[in-house]
Amino acid sequence: MPTINVQMFEGRTLEQKRRFVKALTKAAVKTLDCDASSVDVIICEIRREDWATAGKLWSDQT
Repeated sequence: MPTINVQMFEGRTLEQKRRFVKALTKAAVKTLDCDASSVDVIICEIRREDWATAGKLWSDQT
């Protein structure tokens, strides 16, 4: 408890991901009153060609 699933475009650096999961974990601990060791974060990186909004692939947007 809890497991946080994040989907985002690929391309972030390892350091950005480190900071992001640290911030998410800190927020979960504070909000849910749980131990940091119980917080899991799963990052799924998506290519822009595999994500669409309003019927248009992000890879096709300018």
